[in-house]
Amino acid sequence: MDKAEEFEELRPLLFSIAYRILGSVGDAEDAVQETWLRFDGSAARVASAKAFLSATVTRISIDVLRSARVRREEYVGPWFPEPLLSDPYQDPARSAELADSVSMAALLLLERLSPLERSVFVLREVFGFGFDEVAAAVGRSQAACRQLLVRARRHMRAGRPRFAADRQERQELATRFLDALKDGDVGGLRNLLAADVQLVGDGGGKAPQFAKAVSGAENVARLLASVFPLMARVDVTVEPHEINGQPGAVFHDRDGNVLTVLALEVLDGRIRTIRSVVNPDKLGHLGPVADAWAVDREVKQARRRTK
Repeated sequence: MDKAEEFEELRPLLFSIAYRILGSVGDAEDAVQETWLRFDGSAARVASAKAFLSATVTRISIDVLRSARVRREEYVGPWFPEPLLSDPYQDPARSAELADSVSMAALLLLERLSPLERSVFVLREVFGFGFDEVAAAVGRSQAACRQLLVRARRHMRAGRPRFAADRQERQELATRFLDALKDGDVGGLRNLLAADVQLVGDGGGKAPQFAKAVSGAENVARLLASVFPLMARVDVTVEPHEINGQPGAVFHDRDGNVLTVLALEVLDGRIRTIRSVVNPDKLGHLGPVADAWAVDREVKQARRRTK
């Protein structure tokens, strides 16, 4: 294969590495493109295209993440990763690690790690790279990488439960949830929510917060039941979809533009966390973005008409 063919074959892997390090679809795509430019511009013949490209995209991602950390410290409200509808890289031998690592919950935990810890964890724990490859990618000794991995594992295990529900069970629960949501069924919603459920939104100050931080099954059920039937009245539609490997949905306005994404986190047969991404900057990769402020005004008008 020539360089372009080698790169295209490895592109899904490179994107998946970069996305897990960065939590941003746009930044990951940019990192992959920069990796290609460096690969294409290199006169030396590399022994392993996979090793060279993986190391390059990792180093680029580390640099991007360090600058992104400053921006995220100034972010308005809660920060969530950009929603990913499907992971382009598939490896049956590591399917469990890949699925677990791309969830919103896992990516938010990865945010707590240093850029080096995060990169070592992603390369070794998620993608199964050897310590020699990890060390070459992050520019540290193998011994240092082992220590970085120990610290990263400790942080990840301390902060996150293991989600044992199988995929079919999660999808069935999500279907019941979305049906109750559309119907404004407070009781039906309450029965699907964990007692300590949290509803949290990421608008970044650029869209109305349809899901400000709310806790408790009763509070969350009543809020959802009061808002989403009104959204249906102004022709907002719901498309069930996996979000970062977990059940969720994409909401569209009457023109088919993307309004918001809901990601559901399921634990012990109940929905534990509902995350809403409505920041338009994080939805553009999914298609044309709706004017969330305009939809919000219509929803408020619809509410006044019902009183």
